[in-house]
Amino acid sequence: MLESILKNTSEIVSIEELTELLTKEEKIAYIGFEPSGRIHMGHYLQIRKMIDLQKAGFKIVILLADLHAYLNQKGTMDEVRALGEENRKVFEAMGLVADYVYGSEFQLKDEYTIDVYKLALSTTLNRARRSMEVIAREDENPKVASVVYPLMQVNDIKHLNADVAVGGMEQRKIHMLSREILPSMGYKAPVCIHNPVLTGLDGEGKMSSSKGNFIAVDDDEATIKKKMKNAFCPMKEVSGNPVLEIAKYYLNYPVTVKRPEKFGGDLVLESYEALENAFVEGLHPMDVKNLVSDQLIEILRPIREKMNE
Repeated sequence: MLESILKNTSEIVSIEELTELLTKEEKIAYIGFEPSGRIHMGHYLQIRKMIDLQKAGFKIVILLADLHAYLNQKGTMDEVRALGEENRKVFEAMGLVADYVYGSEFQLKDEYTIDVYKLALSTTLNRARRSMEVIAREDENPKVASVVYPLMQVNDIKHLNADVAVGGMEQRKIHMLSREILPSMGYKAPVCIHNPVLTGLDGEGKMSSSKGNFIAVDDDEATIKKKMKNAFCPMKEVSGNPVLEIAKYYLNYPVTVKRPEKFGGDLVLESYEALENAFVEGLHPMDVKNLVSDQLIEILRPIREKMNE
């Protein structure tokens, strides 16, 4: 169980605490998502980790963070709530069985609000602002909401009774803040599981539905092929290469690169490391793109079919 949870993670704080949690009968893992226009491969990495935790005996709670999204200027409450419903349907199509909770269902209650005030007394302004640097929309004149947001996220862990908080590496500062200050409020420090943040298909920053540099989990075959064909994949360059990142985290090895005989014929690769080495040694980017798009089409097929029922 531990091995499957560790797979494809960037960091777990701490493995010892997680190992102890696995021995307990009742345990809760949570992740929060601001309602988003399209659910993409970056989200899927997080959902697959929640499925790993579910198989390990955790109760899974998905926070559809409508109030957080509102504070982060993602739309009106009605707009983000509607997006949340669409996102929930996609998560269910991915095979995740979970308790889905909207933030506005509990974040407006008196007890929650009082705890936010307590957290505000325990957190410096600079610390709160730093924790939002990677998450918030860039703004020359940031709103007060940008420092309320991290306090709410810390508070969510307590009020959802979570033992484990899951997120991308961009969540690390907020999660570390929660481990530091929640014990002072009489609540346990959560185990924090951080997953990689996928690079966008354009090679510019992270994969994001707002930037359009993504492959959605319900994209059709033609769209996947087109997006992968146009993806940033410079010859022999590994760092910041979104095509290789998808190959690393999603492909099922061994794989076969299909090539005409005049270009060397089919190439069987036993692992991602073998694929990366072949790429550095001159395997053509289009060969890698074709491999990844073909595999993604099959990996995502069950989700597409479920969404079309």
